[in-house]
Amino acid sequence: MTQPTVGIGEGHDMPLLGFGTWQLPGKQAYQPVRVALETGYRHLDTATMYRNESEVGRALADSGVPRAEVFVTTKLPAERAGRERETIAASLAALGIDKLDLWLVHWPPNGSARPETWEAFIAAREEGLTSAIGVSNYSIAQIDALTEATGVTPAVNQIPYSPALHEPKLLAQHRERGVVVEGYSPFRRSDLRDPVLAEVARVHGVKPTHVILRWHIQHGIVVIPKSATPERIRENFDVSGFSLTEEEMARIDAIS
Repeated sequence: MTQPTVGIGEGHDMPLLGFGTWQLPGKQAYQPVRVALETGYRHLDTATMYRNESEVGRALADSGVPRAEVFVTTKLPAERAGRERETIAASLAALGIDKLDLWLVHWPPNGSARPETWEAFIAAREEGLTSAIGVSNYSIAQIDALTEATGVTPAVNQIPYSPALHEPKLLAQHRERGVVVEGYSPFRRSDLRDPVLAEVARVHGVKPTHVILRWHIQHGIVVIPKSATPERIRENFDVSGFSLTEEEMARIDAIS
């Protein structure tokens, strides 16, 4: 099945729907990732601080899905700033792969943009250790600081996102800079009993969670739902059978 993607520069495409592995530490990650890959997910999101890179990598290897078909993201912990090279080497070894699709700075180190860390990310990309580089939990001002210092803008900014947190201006600011927004915790930050979500879900014969994921995808926002439950992992992937109308999108936008 062809999955919707978004371009993240230099000919690289990122699936708009991914599988998140936060709060699936160690062995708890292996089976959910296997289920996700069997279901059809082709985008896996992990991080050094999740302590599950080796299990994510083992699940990918055991799945039989060709490495080239799966978009893999991991992240540098803020406290590892200054140790970028050894951290990406450890991540690649744990994942059992020779190149990342996307490497992110997990949080601004000490709350600052840290251009020297970004320089190390640029070097890692130039060395072929990762196809694309980005950030997570950065402000627009911090993204601009990286661009001004290095001439290289992050391809992606992974931030909390949901209908309740929707900020058209913030989305526009990212797009003006060519930065793709990737939203995490789409359900934790939503009221699944919201009457608008409930009504739209009823009209389409789906669940409010489906509506939230579809809303992200139609906005071109990458979304990475996480679950440890096989049934829910499969359920979250099943969002291609319906589309939201412009009016429904506008009503969901207005939740914020």
